[in-house]
Amino acid sequence: MDQDVEAVMLCIHVSNIVEMAIVQCDGSIERHEEAFTLRNVVMSQVDARIVVLDLSEVPVIEGRGLAMLLFLHRWAQERNIQLKLFNPTNLVKYRLERANPTPQFDFATLNEMTALLACSDKRVRDSCLVSA
Repeated sequence: MDQDVEAVMLCIHVSNIVEMAIVQCDGSIERHEEAFTLRNVVMSQVDARIVVLDLSEVPVIEGRGLAMLLFLHRWAQERNIQLKLFNPTNLVKYRLERANPTPQFDFATLNEMTALLACSDKRVRDSCLVSA
């Protein structure tokens, strides 16, 4: 199931693949509205075991956005959900590395994303074969 959510300066698209949710963010995460939109979208992924935040189209993340990522990191850990950040821009990665207190964010590589998608695709095909 795919869905789109839009805040003032942030557009979010979610793709759910088996137990993985890919949350594609497009726009800045600077203000209260954007941070809470991200929070609501991520926290609604209750069936996901892995949540990937695709930050490749996020040019800027500031205080509220950083605080929200820290909150979501703790939230995911408490629920045994893997929260992975994918392809942040250099500025966003710099801001994440300077965040205080800095958790050890899990940055997914392109190879890891390819493997996760291949595994999810295989599980979808296998479940289709079982139910046919």
